[in-house]
Amino acid sequence: MKVGIISDTHGGVSSWKASLEVFNEVDMIIHAGDVFYHGPRNLFPEEYDPASLAQSMNKLEIPLLISRGNCDADVDQLVLDFPLLAPYLIFDAGLVRIFVHHGHMFDEEEVLKYARKLRVKLVISGHTHIPSIEKKENILFFNPGSPSLPKGKEGPTVGLLEGESLRLLSLPEGRVLKEVKVLA
Repeated sequence: MKVGIISDTHGGVSSWKASLEVFNEVDMIIHAGDVFYHGPRNLFPEEYDPASLAQSMNKLEIPLLISRGNCDADVDQLVLDFPLLAPYLIFDAGLVRIFVHHGHMFDEEEVLKYARKLRVKLVISGHTHIPSIEKKENILFFNPGSPSLPKGKEGPTVGLLEGESLRLLSLPEGRVLKEVKVLA
């Protein structure tokens, strides 16, 4: 199974389209929240066009799973054909059980508790706009950063889960910045 991982698009339509190019034939896309609105603490993205972003997302022919972020609102669901209002997601992608949340609702101890109890191998979050990959208690924690409002030195980034390999990719070229095994 091949899964595109993205977070914090904040209405950025051209970075979304660049992400789709990098994802190339994924089976599904996971979005860890903050889909349309840029938020009061972020700069106004040059590419800000939430209506066009919604149209592009609605044209997807693959599943788009979204965990609600702190900048997502009930009204956003009116323009999106995929569920947006769940605060977290738990599902299996092949051999990997995944817990997705935006990163603003649960502290680290709560997430670890849920991950242990649910036998999660990969926790995906966003919120910080800074990509990170770290292992805690044999559970991999991944933040794909942001394609439209990056705050890390890596610039715009997304993630790709393919089988047991998790990659952090730079945009727009899709260069692998880091790769780890999820089940190692």
